[in-house]
Amino acid sequence: MGQEPAELRRDIESRRDDLGETIDAIGDRVSPGRIMERRRNRMANGLSSFKERVMGTVDQRTGTMSDAAGSIRDHASPDAIKRQAAGSPLGAGLVAFGVGFLVAAAMPPTDTEADAAARAQDALEPAKEALIDAARNVASDVKEGAADAAQEVKSTASEAAGEVAAAAKDEVAATRADAEQVARSS
Repeated sequence: MGQEPAELRRDIESRRDDLGETIDAIGDRVSPGRIMERRRNRMANGLSSFKERVMGTVDQRTGTMSDAAGSIRDHASPDAIKRQAAGSPLGAGLVAFGVGFLVAAAMPPTDTEADAAARAQDALEPAKEALIDAARNVASDVKEGAADAAQEVKSTASEAAGEVAAAAKDEVAATRADAEQVARSS
């Protein structure tokens, strides 16, 4: 038959708890802070995976941890470092560049960097103006060339129209003459 009121209350409480957990999970999923955290983690995992593919893992390079403890001295020598980097220096450089770029992008600029950027912008201003002037000159030259080409097309088209009109008049006159000749002979 029906459920007891106590069973119904427990069922409602259980469903309410499940619904609360679902709502919390949805809120966590769409939270901007959590989205950014997931993206950062995904980026870090991707970089770590890329680094491992390029440079290999610690286990691949040093063997087991017991071997690593015994061979630290061997691997710390300049010759050993050269041998390890000799496999893919371009990859190692790209990884280092990427990590440096991410760190630089995450940190706010310092006053020294802001001053250097302002000085560079001031120094580049004349070059920018010269480039703008050159672009304007090129644009005006292209515009003049286009206007000349348009005028030439227009004059060629009007000449062709005149020739077509003259040819049409000649054909009309010839057709009229032929019609009159046919009319006389009949």
